[in-house]
Amino acid sequence: MNEESPTPIRNFSVQLSPTPRGARLARLLATEQLRAWDLPSHPAEHIVAELAANAVTHGRVPGRDFRLTLYVVADTLRIEVTDTRGDRMPCAELPDGEAESGRGLVLVDALADKWGVAPGLSPRKTVWAEIRLDRSTAGRVPVDPCSGGTGRLFPQQRTR
Repeated sequence: MNEESPTPIRNFSVQLSPTPRGARLARLLATEQLRAWDLPSHPAEHIVAELAANAVTHGRVPGRDFRLTLYVVADTLRIEVTDTRGDRMPCAELPDGEAESGRGLVLVDALADKWGVAPGLSPRKTVWAEIRLDRSTAGRVPVDPCSGGTGRLFPQQRTR
């Protein structure tokens, strides 16, 4: 009898302070965990940095931490950042050209194969992004950018 063992589900989760230091630590811990799993850190480290920075900037409630979770199931890495501002749902929009901020979710949209927001137990929400580990076969399907994106915020330019 030839039984194949199922692919293990790898996961990592850590609770961090809602401070710039906590956001930096989220990126560093994610990068180290991916290294331990022998997975590439790009583009995941950039996505973690943006989602953690958003949790600290827009999802911060004094005294309430945010959580970073990484899952690897089959050929997909899922990044989740949960904060305690479920009343503030993110939406990726192209910022004004003169704006000094507001590009975080645009970057997530460009780097992730899918992303979205899931409401949690009050007062939480989770912003998540998924990356196919075999990027050569990743299929990017358009999704409403307020509920999940796929790099389609910028219209594709046609070359003649």
